[in-house]
Amino acid sequence: MSRIGKKPVRIPKGVTVKVERGSLHVSAGKAEIRTPLPDGISAKVDAAEVVLTRDQDTQAKRALHGLARALLANGVEGVTTGFTRELDIVGIGYRAQVAGNKLSLSLGFSHPVEYTIPEGIEIRVDKLTHLVVKGVDRQQVGQVAANLRGFRPPEPYKGKGVKYTEEVIRRKAGKVGKTASA
Repeated sequence: MSRIGKKPVRIPKGVTVKVERGSLHVSAGKAEIRTPLPDGISAKVDAAEVVLTRDQDTQAKRALHGLARALLANGVEGVTTGFTRELDIVGIGYRAQVAGNKLSLSLGFSHPVEYTIPEGIEIRVDKLTHLVVKGVDRQQVGQVAANLRGFRPPEPYKGKGVKYTEEVIRRKAGKVGKTASA
């Protein structure tokens, strides 16, 4: 058995999990998410947990078994607590603003970078240089944070750009000035 796939997923109070054709629907309050259920993987919902089983014991089915369980666990965590990624903007004059569903970034270009915030994602700007990306879907939160970082990745000489808060930028030494030789 898959070590991850055979673990049951605990369902906290207030969360409902429904098995639909080809997917699992996880909801709590206003938050809801659908996680795909691959072919050959079946789910059984008990009162307080969900157990996933597979019909064959092949390498591919074992991998999909663990994947389906991990996606379900992420869905349950997403509707209860949600996921966040934090980014820092480093550089003189670099800043961000949110207006409606648009994020405007000043990143040293001749024009501001406009980013349309996808549905299901909330972006908060703290201190003009600190972004907090929140959402229910772990993959979508990570992708939005990666897209924002991709506008101006941090450079290794001065560290200017958009970086994850926990990211450590390896700095390089700059050019060494010409030495006076007589």
